Amino acid sequence: MRRRDFLGVFLPSILAWTTDLRAQLASNVRRIGFLRNGQPPRSFIDAFRRGLRELGYIEGQNVVIEYGVVDHAAQLADAAAKLIANKVDVLVTSGSAAVRPAQQASPTTPVVFVGAFDPVAGGMVNSLTHPGGNTTGLTHLQADLTGRRLQLLKELLPALARTAVVSRSANPMTRVYLNEAEAAAKILGLQLVPIDVRDINDLDQVFGRARDCGAMLMVADEEFTAHRHEIAALALKNRLPTMFGFRDMVEAGGLMAYGPDYADLWRRAASQVHKIFLGANAGDLPIEQPAKFELVINMKTATALGLTMPPALLVAADELIEEPN
Repeated sequence: MRRRDFLGVFLPSILAWTTDLRAQLASNVRRIGFLRNGQPPRSFIDAFRRGLRELGYIEGQNVVIEYGVVDHAAQLADAAAKLIANKVDVLVTSGSAAVRPAQQASPTTPVVFVGAFDPVAGGMVNSLTHPGGNTTGLTHLQADLTGRRLQLLKELLPALARTAVVSRSANPMTRVYLNEAEAAAKILGLQLVPIDVRDINDLDQVFGRARDCGAMLMVADEEFTAHRHEIAALALKNRLPTMFGFRDMVEAGGLMAYGPDYADLWRRAASQVHKIFLGANAGDLPIEQPAKFELVINMKTATALGLTMPPALLVAADELIEEPN
């Protein structure tokens, strides 16, 4: 057969096969929507990507992550709707505030949350073992650790008598945090000074009110995490020892953090997404809880504040940071 005749007979079939193959490959690319209020710490994204790679998902090849990161919680609903319009296969949410907007954006698109507080009490799922609907995820138990954080502050500062507790009344879980703090304060002999942040741009005033306290406990809140560098700078300026629930606050220059290992939570979130990609119903996947906790101390900040870390705290620390990020 002459070359011209060969091409005339077979080229259309080859082109059609190639087109079908490309369509097949495109359909095999999974699309993940990432929804969050406030810029996420880089460690969250890196750990999630690492978890995906361990399961065979290579970004840009067989998986794509689209980001819906907003500056204010009121924008989450629009961001979720845009991700659904882009036909993502699953919505991964960071923090409690993003869960409801993700669920309401689509009744069928699976939702995997990371770091939501008490999803049953918050009405996000039916139970931890059988979430129901289109939602599963990993909770963080942050409020349950409030007492331990105050205890660590007391170990660092044995003469500590007054501690500021900074929270946002707009956060529906604030009362739970405060209840835990009040119970622990009675045992430790501490006077709490609650400070409500109504406007995140008023952080100067927050630290002004906390200046007479011996230390500050800032509850875990993604609004605070998004302003971590400003908060760390103000704490140092006001010479106020600080305790947080996120290590990212300490990496930014805060003094101490005790809480779940979020890198581990985000790596495990990839496993839940993988199960959904394999056909599991999100509502049938049990809610997981933290398996690892960490105490992180910024030694440079301690030195700047003139603090000497007790040997017991240094031994208990999972990581000592010498330089802020």
